[in-house]
This record gives sequence, structure tokens and C-alpha cells, in this order.
Amino acid sequence: MPAPLIVLVGPPGSGKSTVATQLAARWRVTARDTDADVEVVAGKSIGEIFVEDGEAHFRALERTAVVNALGEHDGVLALGGGAVLDPVTQEALAAYSAAGGVVVFLDVSLAHAAPRVGFNTARPLLLGNPRAQWQALMEARRPVYERLATLRVSTDARGPAQVAEEIDRVVRQAPGTPSQDEGSGS
Repeated sequence: MPAPLIVLVGPPGSGKSTVATQLAARWRVTARDTDADVEVVAGKSIGEIFVEDGEAHFRALERTAVVNALGEHDGVLALGGGAVLDPVTQEALAAYSAAGGVVVFLDVSLAHAAPRVGFNTARPLLLGNPRAQWQALMEARRPVYERLATLRVSTDARGPAQVAEEIDRVVRQAPGTPSQDEGSGS
């Protein structure tokens, strides 16, 4: 059964999608984003799902997308920021890690996330007072990100290529990691 080479988790604005793309190019594999998977299945944007169907419906679609991707994808996988809150997803990530998988928590401060996120309506959980909402999300999610992660990397003041380079370096140094056998792409 295929398994992702690496799974990226973190809050909005941490760079999961762009770092996934950078790592995938570096390792000559494909990148997959569960938020994109949800949009394809639903036939509409995440913002539209939240407004038209509600957060509970989105989370159910997200849970399915994560479980499917963990079982099917053999490249770099980026999860939506809130996916880790689902108990089924937590169990699936714990099993993936226990089998030798690498879960990277891309950590970012509010000061660095704000310009990346733009705090716009494409992020429905950040409506209202976006900075306060982001802080509240992080307070709830940080312990889960930290518990599930096998590696934490700060993305503050760093571009996606720099973050991908650090992840590549750290993962390659670990004995028996899947990416050791992959091409460097550089």
C-alpha cells in the first residue's frame, strides 16, 4: 500500500501547499493537497462549502479526503489547517507516523502568517476579526500539531524553497527515511 513520503500540517499561512510543491519538485514526486481534493469532490470552493453546506459537511469531506490520500498518495501531502482536529484523522496520522511516516508541523507566527493569508473571505474560519480568529485557531490546534508531528519547522521570514530545503536536509539525515532513495531534483 502506498504511503506519502511526507505529510505537512500547520495553520493557515504556514505555507503547506507551496512547500509541498517545492518538496515534490525536489524529490521528483507529485504534491497533493487535501483542500484541493475536497473542492474537486464538492465541485465548489471551500468558502462556498462553508456558506452553503456548513462546517460539519466540510469536515466530513475533509476527513474522507485525508484518509484517502494517506492510503493512495505516494508523494508529498499537505493537509488543510483544521484537518488534524478530527479524531479519525489523528488516528490515521498516528498510524502513518508509527509506520515510519514523517509528519511535519509548519509553524508560523501571526506576524508572518498575516501577509500570506491576507485574512480574506477565502478562509471562512477567519471572518470577523481575522487576527483574533487566527490566534484562537492556533491556541486550539497547536497542541494537536505538536503531538502529531515528528518534525517542526518554522516558516517565519523564510520562503517555501528555504523551508523545503531544510525539511529535505533533516529528512535525509534520518536513517531509513523514504526520501533518502529519491532524487534530489537540484
